[in-house]
Amino acid sequence: MAANYWDSTQRTHWTFTKDQLEDIRDQQLQDNQELHTKYPLPEPRLMNIYFQQPQVYVRRFYTKVDIRRTNPYLVMTTAVYVACKVEECPIHIRLVLAEAARQWPELGINDISKIGECEFHLISTMSARMIVHHPYRSLNDLAPGLNLSTEELALSQNVINDHYNTDMPLMYPPHIIAVTAMFLAVVLRPTQSNLQAHAAATSASALQSALQNPNKIAKMVQWMAESDIDVGACMAATQEFISLYEVWENYIERNCKDGISRFMKDTQLGK
Repeated sequence: MAANYWDSTQRTHWTFTKDQLEDIRDQQLQDNQELHTKYPLPEPRLMNIYFQQPQVYVRRFYTKVDIRRTNPYLVMTTAVYVACKVEECPIHIRLVLAEAARQWPELGINDISKIGECEFHLISTMSARMIVHHPYRSLNDLAPGLNLSTEELALSQNVINDHYNTDMPLMYPPHIIAVTAMFLAVVLRPTQSNLQAHAAATSASALQSALQNPNKIAKMVQWMAESDIDVGACMAATQEFISLYEVWENYIERNCKDGISRFMKDTQLGK
């Protein structure tokens, strides 16, 4: 297991540019044109998965395999099962299946061997490169030096949680996500109640909110300027967050589930 991000397979094999991800998905579209036309789905960045490590596994897996050729509920269930084992906190496979069936009635399986088969497929498809470095450690290392308040630290953690709903785990090193989360928490100061609506705010409103604590903002900006942080990457990640919150405004989970159910039913992938 790599001790740090820079020596890990996450950096060498599971980090892409935005253009590379677009090329991968364009190629999947070309290779599976009939499936994509027959079963349109919302943007993959809005896949609703509730745990960080499995979310990353699912996104990695779907850079290799088109979602319409799988049972996504089985893939998500298996990703949770595998993540618990990788993190040395294993959960019995029967409990995983029972909870998945309760959460997702659409899962459509009752045989634990299916999870075992999918586990092998998941790991082999990712070439057993399962290491994931999360931004939380970077946040905990950097936050004390910037004197983040308890509220700002909590907001930063919430922003990091949100980034798993995007392609950012495939695009940026963990420290970039951590710095971007702190930037949003300190400068733009979204609250839990308006975080998703933040993208709709005008630049003037954001600036007015930022003026609440000019000294801390100045320190944050100075720290970023004097450090070796890739400021351009942080700004690009900030835009990704804003785009996410904007899309969330109109996201309807039922539409996504209906789309998945259609191709699972027609191709009998759920059986």
